[in-house]
Amino acid sequence: MTVTLPSADMLTGCSQAHLTTLADGHLIHSEMHRAWQLLQHAAAADGIEIKIVSAFRSFQRQAAIWQAKCDGLRPVYNLAQQQVTITSLSGLAKLEAILLYSALPGASRHHWGTELDVYDGAAVAENYQPQLLQAEYQDDGPFVKLNHWLSTEAGKFGFFRPYNQYRGGVAAEPWHLSYAPIAKPYLRALTLDTLRYCLQRHPVAEQESVLANLAQLYQTYVLNICEDT
Repeated sequence: MTVTLPSADMLTGCSQAHLTTLADGHLIHSEMHRAWQLLQHAAAADGIEIKIVSAFRSFQRQAAIWQAKCDGLRPVYNLAQQQVTITSLSGLAKLEAILLYSALPGASRHHWGTELDVYDGAAVAENYQPQLLQAEYQDDGPFVKLNHWLSTEAGKFGFFRPYNQYRGGVAAEPWHLSYAPIAKPYLRALTLDTLRYCLQRHPVAEQESVLANLAQLYQTYVLNICEDT
């Protein structure tokens, strides 16, 4: 498919012009809608009800999450899923602790509308609140069937998992789906200069440290993904 070159505002979560609203209220990229429907239908045929926890997130929403984590008002976890005392950290160490599971505002793939955090509604009670923890998708977790299904089937519909394995940047996120035909060219378009310009216009928590380390953060937490579909 031919992908329209995105604007800087689209890449950094400052525009919603490229999105469509689903029946559940979530926003996704309009050019991904059909592929998402096909994926859902295929999963349903195998007894899996793929539901969305999170789709598009604006810059403002990501900045609010980032602020709350920097302030210790939202939990921050390490690779062992143990909570980190974020207020005891500073500088690059603090940024890296948060970036393990939460993207820098302006650099979140969720800004593009191509990213979905998903779970299997058929595997849990209707009022179940997914925590998006690896234990839910492994061993005897409720979403292990979904995890295995995505490994073999998601690529048939253009989806892949950019954080399928830990590569020294973002932690493994078996729940995170990305629509490759759009997300891959968008990642190429999100340059370091584009991200820096966005942050200079819209300062975030730990701004001085973020800008001082931005080149390293961009390489480790933006470009460093699992490429395979």
